[in-house]
Amino acid sequence: MNPDLDKLQPYPFEKLNALTAGISPPPELEPIALSLGEPKHPPPPAVLDCLRDNLDKLANYPSTKGLPLLRQTICDWAAQRFHLAGGDLDPQRHVLPVNGTREALFAFAQAVIERRGQPLVVCPNPFYQIYEGAALLAGAEPHFLNCDADNHYLPDIDAVDEAIWQRCQLLYLCSPGNPTGAVMDAALLKKIIALADRHDFIIASDECYSELYFDAARRPPGLLQACAELGRSDFARCVVFHSLSKRSNLPGLRSGFVAGDAEVMAKFLLYRTYHGCAMPVASQLASAAAWSDETHVEANRAAYRRKFAAVLETLDNCLPVAMPDAGFYLWPRTPIADTDFARRLFAQQHIRVLPGRFIARDTAAGNPGANHVRIALVATEQQCVEAAGRLKRFIEQL
Repeated sequence: MNPDLDKLQPYPFEKLNALTAGISPPPELEPIALSLGEPKHPPPPAVLDCLRDNLDKLANYPSTKGLPLLRQTICDWAAQRFHLAGGDLDPQRHVLPVNGTREALFAFAQAVIERRGQPLVVCPNPFYQIYEGAALLAGAEPHFLNCDADNHYLPDIDAVDEAIWQRCQLLYLCSPGNPTGAVMDAALLKKIIALADRHDFIIASDECYSELYFDAARRPPGLLQACAELGRSDFARCVVFHSLSKRSNLPGLRSGFVAGDAEVMAKFLLYRTYHGCAMPVASQLASAAAWSDETHVEANRAAYRRKFAAVLETLDNCLPVAMPDAGFYLWPRTPIADTDFARRLFAQQHIRVLPGRFIARDTAAGNPGANHVRIALVATEQQCVEAAGRLKRFIEQL
């Protein structure tokens, strides 16, 4: 067996299940799950119709590169959303459809890491656990950049030792951040691009929450947008990851895309032809329908905006929570240890939240997830309001 498998930690939700094992919450209370970032808003009907109308395409092998229609649709969407010049993003060279960003983020490290010297994969902390697993199974060491209130929940690039950057082969970014919702501005993205040029590493920017923003005048910028503003139409060393899971409430479709540096994408395509990960044709056509429509995305943002407003009003002066820049998570500090908070909340109020330490790692500067919980406002508005009321009662009784 691959010995690197022994380096993997249990997934956060396995840890949560172990934490709450043996607990019998009040049966009269409806269970409310706010731990998993699984959107519960209805998927766009037109996308479901497209999927149903093309089920006969299951008789066809899909190509790894994807349908020209889907790749062109993705390019059109990205160009409009991130202010790219027409034609800069070439559907033949810069874009690949993927079966969700989770699969792609993991596979990407396997394709780009050179097993020489002591390769590092640098990523934010707290983080999406795929970054760590991808690094370990690619034969690299993960290095964590703490993101806490002191640095506005963004990686402090200036505090990183030059020796780290010299060993870095891949830097994972996540903007808007999971779980903090913090957004990197274009100036910070450009600064990171300059670092990548100087030290010759690849940037993998996980932007799957980019469409869950709440102020249309402050849409989160993307890495390709920063490239365009720098005049880098080749997107050198820059690759972005986008998904329909959050944007379009389609987590089960397993659909997203990867786009950026043409040379990197060519090698990633080569890897994927062996990886066996082509998206079914029906899913590709449904994906094209989703990327072509913004109406359902606007409705989605409005639904989250209403939930945040209702929940924050209830929790005001009770729990230190604030509207995030983007995303659908709250990331409050807890008055007791985060694991105790999550266990007791489940036992008393039948609500699941995720302890922050489960999605962060200990570093010399501490664990930035400790004494936080991640609360995903993915349930219905009625359930979120009910959960907020129970949370308030729980905290008042502590």
